[in-house]
Amino acid sequence: MSEISCTFAAFLINTGMEIIGRTEQMAQLNRYAASNQPEFVAMYGRRRVGKTFLINKTLGEQMVFETSGVLMGEKDDQFEAFNQSLRRIGYKGKTPRKWMDMFFALEQTLTPNLDPNKRQIIFIDELPCFDVKGTRFVAALGHFWNSWVSKHDNLMLIVCGSATSWMVDNIVNNHGGLHDRITHLMHLHPFTLAQAEQYMQARQFKWDRLAILQAYMVFGGIPYYLSLIEPKESVAGAIDRLLFSKKGELRTEYERLFASLFTNPAPYIAIVQVLAEHRYGLTRIEIANVLKKSHGGNLSEQLDNLVKCDFVSYYRTKTKKINKNGGIYMLADHFTQFFHSFVDGETDELFWTHNLRSPKVNTYFGLSYERVCMAHIPQIKKALGIDQIGTEYYSWRSNDPNQRAQVDLIIERADRLINLCEIKYSATTYTIDKSEDLKLRIRQAAFVDQTETRYGIMPTFITTYGLTPNGYASNILNSVTIDDLFIKERS
Repeated sequence: MSEISCTFAAFLINTGMEIIGRTEQMAQLNRYAASNQPEFVAMYGRRRVGKTFLINKTLGEQMVFETSGVLMGEKDDQFEAFNQSLRRIGYKGKTPRKWMDMFFALEQTLTPNLDPNKRQIIFIDELPCFDVKGTRFVAALGHFWNSWVSKHDNLMLIVCGSATSWMVDNIVNNHGGLHDRITHLMHLHPFTLAQAEQYMQARQFKWDRLAILQAYMVFGGIPYYLSLIEPKESVAGAIDRLLFSKKGELRTEYERLFASLFTNPAPYIAIVQVLAEHRYGLTRIEIANVLKKSHGGNLSEQLDNLVKCDFVSYYRTKTKKINKNGGIYMLADHFTQFFHSFVDGETDELFWTHNLRSPKVNTYFGLSYERVCMAHIPQIKKALGIDQIGTEYYSWRSNDPNQRAQVDLIIERADRLINLCEIKYSATTYTIDKSEDLKLRIRQAAFVDQTETRYGIMPTFITTYGLTPNGYASNILNSVTIDDLFIKERS
């Protein structure tokens, strides 16, 4: 099988008949289904993000065929899964042993019942699972589309997979029969804070935004993880029950997570472990040095795969100009970071409740809040009133070996201003004292000196509840709070 293997079918919890938090994606799918031409839609995204549920709930009534690959299955398992799906729609012939014959059997079974006046959908879920080495599944799929599906204006083929890199490399960027055949590509990302809040409110949660933020910094915007939390329990209680209890539903999720995505998960886990230990991220060369391996070839591909799967984020850096290469890789997946920071090897089943006010937990919240903010830059720009201004954002590190100055988020604007953002987590208002004010001034001066920028500098603080009013706070020109991060993006 390919480098990336299959994953479990993810799903999105609904309330009644309503899908929460995916209004834009539902509209997209319905728009594609309403066209008067053959459509080939490919959807991909991280495991547990809700792809399968979204497709089934939005377009399920129009499906004439649906099948799903078998997680970590062998060749016979994949053929049998497809064959069983064929028999559910009336196929009565012998079981095909080649993918070309399997798709021809599907064509022959569907043809007598096709309605030229009605959209009819073929849905193949967990597509990467079917690509067992040597079976030429992708070639057969391409032939199926080119020779039959594309000839019928009423047909729509949807393929879906959690093995994101496999989907991009073998379907989206295919150079064979599927080259440029995808009519629509959809990458389903985790929930934003606004979507998570909408989902939790629909489930009758009474949590305030700080509680939702704290849950988000542990479980991320993954609908399935959030669905396991009970509305009547506290954040700490949910974390202990799901992650630290011996029978916690998510205690073994980490092992399944990478095993389901990669046929050889070891090098990916090694990269994630390194990034989990470096809160400010690392360049590709630094990662290679820590792992004691070459910084090209496989490492570049593995990092790219982790970025495509929404586990790692890549941020450009700036010296005297913005560097498009040589940027910083940071662990972006909150669940993965939390597992490495606390869960792995822990035996206290009430660990989170026992350590909720410990320095280690406070440090984690500070780190995770930075990552939450980096994932909500559109909301930050809107709060700053610059969402209509052209911007570039990047990170900066001091090149002075005696100074460990770094700014995680810098927003460089087309109006020749720069928002130099400090990100601080606090359960109350954040207080800038004399010592921190000096550090801020030194950091700002170093940034201006080393980048030689001529843009105006706008000191900006991103906090939870704003700044405590004092003389030092008056030097901060812009302030963003937790409420701003919950702003809904325009669809």
